[in-house]
Amino acid sequence: MSDRYQKIATSPFGKSLFSSLGLPTPVELDRQDDAAADFVKGKVLVGAAVGSSLLDVVAKTLSDSSAEICCQASAATASDVVKAAEAAGKKVTQVSTGREDVTKFKGLVFDATGISSTSELRALHEFFSPVVRKMANSGRIVVLGLAMEDCASVSQAASMRSLEGFTRSLGKEVGKKGTTVQLIYVSKGAEAQLESPLRFCLSPRSAYVSAQVLKVSNGTETTAIDWGRPLADKVVLVTGASRGIGESIAEVMARDGAKVVCLDVPQAKEGLDKVAARLGGTAIAVDITAADAPKTIADALEKDFGGVDVVVHNAGVTRDKTLGNMKADWWDMVIDINLSSEERINDELLERNLLRENGRIICVSSMSGIAGNFGQTNYAVSKAGVIGYVQAMAAPLAEKKITINAVAPGFIETQMTAAIPLMTREVGRRMNSLSQGGQPQDVAEAIAFFASPASTGVNGNVIRVCGQSLLGA
Repeated sequence: MSDRYQKIATSPFGKSLFSSLGLPTPVELDRQDDAAADFVKGKVLVGAAVGSSLLDVVAKTLSDSSAEICCQASAATASDVVKAAEAAGKKVTQVSTGREDVTKFKGLVFDATGISSTSELRALHEFFSPVVRKMANSGRIVVLGLAMEDCASVSQAASMRSLEGFTRSLGKEVGKKGTTVQLIYVSKGAEAQLESPLRFCLSPRSAYVSAQVLKVSNGTETTAIDWGRPLADKVVLVTGASRGIGESIAEVMARDGAKVVCLDVPQAKEGLDKVAARLGGTAIAVDITAADAPKTIADALEKDFGGVDVVVHNAGVTRDKTLGNMKADWWDMVIDINLSSEERINDELLERNLLRENGRIICVSSMSGIAGNFGQTNYAVSKAGVIGYVQAMAAPLAEKKITINAVAPGFIETQMTAAIPLMTREVGRRMNSLSQGGQPQDVAEAIAFFASPASTGVNGNVIRVCGQSLLGA
């Protein structure tokens, strides 16, 4: 649905008027339009605290782009950045970051893993304060930290946890320019698993993801990845695929090279078949709450493909009423579709060993499952349960070399949000750091990141796709 407010606000007349009235002027966000395009372009300023350990991975990742790596000429770790970049075959531009300098940066990456005590948090101010106002529109800021369980002292653990407060606050400061901020914790020994999360966080794929915390741990070793088609020859099942977010998920999966199996209820078969045909995929029309649905789905995947690589649980419904007025069947329906059916399908696939090694399960939760929502106790229960399921299943699935993660969308422009009353809809759009609603593609891109064979070290995570909603943690 078109955001008329944003169109007016970004027009020459609107910019002047809205600025004088103190109204938000949401920036048009950069989004991925070509899977093979550079994940980051322009100048990327790289810095680190003394003793940090991830500069080599940062430089290697950036070396696979056209980005110009820069460092602060006066920084104590400037020589470390230069050394890491040269080892990766990249030259470094040393820049002055004084107020008189007019350089604009598309990205800032700061390796904070060397911070060993709370007194050393000053390094954050020294790196960011001179340059945060030099961000280009739709910029990307990434902070790298050490997993707290690997910290050598209480003071270091406190310092690493403090990075969450820093990135969340910074996200609210820079969001007006369409800039996002992410924090990635990396476990010791998992440095090789950082590339996929770092690419995602620096790219247009993360346009509507901000102030999120990703945890990277050890994972399965993978062969070389074709970053333009990371899902080539992979079989991906997408439930609820006939329209809206599900259709967009199927589109992005196909764009990334997957053989997409589109699933929806029999009542949506006409639209489902059109989506599958357009994407060169196949369709399964089945009610996922039916007693025989797990077997039907598993049988089809086994017969046609011999198994499945990625399962995306997107199908869901709402039946909103305040709790005192809610019928029992509405309660049961929402929980069965949104949560229990996912368990049953996964159990069938896992029991029959149809989910292949280095497989992926991605579940769609919701901001309602994090912050709650008036009149949605049933929906919030189901979506909070999705998060609990993901977190509980992460460890046992890791033993099978499978990962499970979740996305939690906020206000996304769909047919459902288009039906919301005007004023409520406008509040929903503006109540985030980017001052606008997200697109179905934004949810799909986050799911595609989790689905990538390169994301083997990302397990048990929940990403909010909400533009840093001002509600919830």
